[in-house]
Amino acid sequence: MLAIENYQGEFVAYLNEYSTIKNPKNLYTPIDYILNLGGKRLRPVLTLLAADIFGGDYKKALNAALSIEVFHNFSLVHDDIMDDAPLRRGKETVHEKWDVNTGILSGDAMLIMAYQLFETYDAETFQALAKLFSKTALEVCEGQQYDVDFETRNDVTIPEYLKMIEYKTAVLVAAALKMGAIISGASKEDQQSIYEFGKNLGIAFQLQDDYLDAFGDTETFGKQVGGDIIENKKTYLYLKALENASDEDAKTLKSLFGEVLKDNSNKIEITKELFISTGSAEKTKREIENYTNKAFSVLDTLDVSDSKKAILKVFGNSLMNRTV
Repeated sequence: MLAIENYQGEFVAYLNEYSTIKNPKNLYTPIDYILNLGGKRLRPVLTLLAADIFGGDYKKALNAALSIEVFHNFSLVHDDIMDDAPLRRGKETVHEKWDVNTGILSGDAMLIMAYQLFETYDAETFQALAKLFSKTALEVCEGQQYDVDFETRNDVTIPEYLKMIEYKTAVLVAAALKMGAIISGASKEDQQSIYEFGKNLGIAFQLQDDYLDAFGDTETFGKQVGGDIIENKKTYLYLKALENASDEDAKTLKSLFGEVLKDNSNKIEITKELFISTGSAEKTKREIENYTNKAFSVLDTLDVSDSKKAILKVFGNSLMNRTV
C-alpha cells in the first residue's frame, strides 16, 4: 500500500502523459486546461486505493482512474456553464476563458474520451466498468437536473436534497471505489460494500462542500465563496435554517433567496448570519460527521485486513476535516 500522496503523484504523472494538446487545438486546449487546473484528485485516488486494498495492481487501474477524472471534469465544465460560475479552483472557468460554445464542445469530447479509456481492459472487465459508468453518468445528470429544478422551487425537502447530492456527487465517489474493486477481482459483496462506503462518504463530502461554500476562504477553497447563496441554491444549510428559523427569520431568508442582485455582498453576509443564528451551520457539521460515520460502519463488512480498513478510515477523516 502507498501513502495517499504517492497515489496522487502516480496519477498526476499518468495524467500528464495523457493530457497532450492535439488538433484541432481549439477543442483540446480547453480540455488540457481543465484537466491540469489541479484539484484534490479525490476520485482517481480512490480508484487506485481500492485496487490496492483488494489485492490488485493499482497500476492496472490507472485508465479507470483517469476515466473517472476526465468525466468529473467534463461535468464541471458543463456545470460551470449552467451556473455561470466565474472561477474553478481559483482560475477562470473554461467558458469564461474561451466561450460557452467551446465549453460545450470540449466537454462533449471529454465524455467520449472517458469511455475510450475502458477499451484497454479485457472484455469482462470492460463490460462491468462500462455498465457501472453508464449508470453513474446518467445519475449524475439526474442529480444536476434536480439541482437546477430546486432553484425555482420553494418546497424542497431535506430528503429530496440528500437524494440530489447522492446522485450529483456521491455516486461518482462510490463508482470510483467500485471500479478499483472490479479491476482487482473483488467479490460482488465487497464491490457493493465499497460502493456503499463511497456513497456515504460522498454525501458527507458534498455537505462539507456546501458548508465551505458559505464559510470557507476563497484563497484555500478555490471557488467563489457564497456562490450557492448568490444562485439561490436550496442547500442543506438553507433548508435546515428554514426548519429552525423564527417566522420573521424564515421570511427574511425566503425573501433573500427570491432575489437576483448585481451586488450580493450584503445578501451573503445576512444569509450566513442566519445560518449561524438558527443553528443550521452547527447541524450541517453534525450531519457531515453522521454520514462519515455511516461510511465507516460499512467497513466492518469488507473482507480485507484491519490495517487496510484503517487506511480508508484515515482518508475519510481527512475529507471530513478539510478546508478546500
